[in-house]
Amino acid sequence: MNVQLLGCVELRTAVGDRVSMSPAVGLLLAALAWSPNAFVADEDVIDRVWDETRPAHPRNALYTLATRLRKALQSVGTTGVDCDVIRRRGGYVLAIDEEVVDAFRFRLLVRHARSAASRGEDEHALSFYDEALSLWHGDPLSGMQTTWADAARVTLRHERRTAMLKSAEIGLHLERHDEYVPHLYQLAGAHPLDERVTGLLMLALYRSGRQDEALRCFRLIRSRLLDELGDEPGHDLRALHEQILRRDEKIRSDYSPQDALAS
Repeated sequence: MNVQLLGCVELRTAVGDRVSMSPAVGLLLAALAWSPNAFVADEDVIDRVWDETRPAHPRNALYTLATRLRKALQSVGTTGVDCDVIRRRGGYVLAIDEEVVDAFRFRLLVRHARSAASRGEDEHALSFYDEALSLWHGDPLSGMQTTWADAARVTLRHERRTAMLKSAEIGLHLERHDEYVPHLYQLAGAHPLDERVTGLLMLALYRSGRQDEALRCFRLIRSRLLDELGDEPGHDLRALHEQILRRDEKIRSDYSPQDALAS
């Protein structure tokens, strides 16, 4: 079984078959899977599912959705794996193996990556980051338009950005510059005003022998910052730009990304 939040909300069998659910049942799944095995009060669930468009009798409607979700979960349950929507006084609990929820697995793998990096095990850290980022299948909670879903999306996008940056920093430290250029271009497209992202992209391009592209990236973000915020790039990015212009030996492959751009 797999509960997907990192993309369109879906429930899948162990072999990957998608289970048909109504949008409302999918929202309930997301609302409870956000904190698996934890109690979620009725009011919180109702807010997460319906927001300002709650039905006339929200608790009755919620009970109906919970019944439908329970049936969906039971239809994909596997031997030795318990999953259920449990009614508790004043709320609900999604009783499930946490690791079948992709957002939970993502966070667990990121923790493993950070732990490996702290021990200097860069290859293992990259492997964990790669596995974590492979769980993403688009914008999280895609298509769900509630205040709660919007806030959850912001949180997850930030966590993904952080994981991608940490992965890129390690990749550049291991001199995999060409490999990480596409990832950093993707990240820069999603965060066009993020100087940290642009700085790592510039560094990867420069170390790949693409100085002109690196300089174009600086000109582009400078133009955007001036147009949208009325500000010049910060000191760290300007300093990196000058180093690239001068072909400074300090930012060759033996120079870490953390040194080239302060966090």
